[in-house]
Amino acid sequence: MSVSLKGPWSADQISEFLHDSVFPVRLACVGADGFPRVVSVWFQYIQGQFICASHQDSQLVAMLRDSNKVGFEVAPNQPPYCGVRGQGLAELTGEGAGEALDGLLQRYLGGSDSSLGKWLLSRRDEEVLITVTPQRMFSWDYRERMDSA
Repeated sequence: MSVSLKGPWSADQISEFLHDSVFPVRLACVGADGFPRVVSVWFQYIQGQFICASHQDSQLVAMLRDSNKVGFEVAPNQPPYCGVRGQGLAELTGEGAGEALDGLLQRYLGGSDSSLGKWLLSRRDEEVLITVTPQRMFSWDYRERMDSA
């Protein structure tokens, strides 16, 4: 399925932004009570998909087991604002979760030597691989507008 793109950035610009960004992706899911939740998780953007990992007992994994439809956003918290948001479908599997965790630790912590990295690796066998395949993506970029203000 092809991804629907809207906004000022091309597919290549979106891909470059997502490859270079080291802010977490914010995933929007629906909880068992019917209310939406926003969960921030580390990601890698590989071949057009968000690759994430979470503990098998996390609320995120439970919500995704109930419904694989997600909203997402990757954007800095500081101005000038720009980013990518959209909707996609999440797939859960145990296979490859440990390798994904290794990549995420390298990307966000520079390795696994920190106490957080060591703790996360101690639970490596309990991780779930989350692969989000975007269906729609919308980019926005207010940098030029905000720089001139």
